Amino acid sequence: TQSTWGKKVRELPQAMLPLSLLNCSIGHSMLVELKNGETYNGRLLGCDAKMNLSLTQVICTSKDGDRFWQLPECYIRGNNIKYLRVPPELVDLVKDEAPPSKSKDKQRGRGRGRGRARGGPSDRGRGRGQAQGQNQQKS
Repeated sequence: TQSTWGKKVRELPQAMLPLSLLNCSIGHSMLVELKNGETYNGRLLGCDAKMNLSLTQVICTSKDGDRFWQLPECYIRGNNIKYLRVPPELVDLVKDEAPPSKSKDKQRGRGRGRGRARGGPSDRGRGRGQAQGQNQQKS
């Protein structure tokens, strides 16, 4: 498809998640731009669920692009990331590893829904009332 600038843009599959792309990118080079404008170009060592990244063999570029620093390693907090750029081969690799579809059987019984009955024959009801069998008056 065409972008607004006339360049050809690759369409990403809808099932792809950013973390799955990051996990496939471990060991590969990538570019990370931060919200403050700095860019980090390096090899991805690892990432976590909050998109915190650990890079090695890093070249940091200032916002203006006039200063450069070479770092052996750096850690980037995920909430500072504006965007990531990975090689197109990795996008194709993630496309091939489509996540398994979730069946309805696995979704049942999750969370804290309203599935439990209240009261009933057990002595563990809610509130400050007496246990069953103790609330009957003696005659």
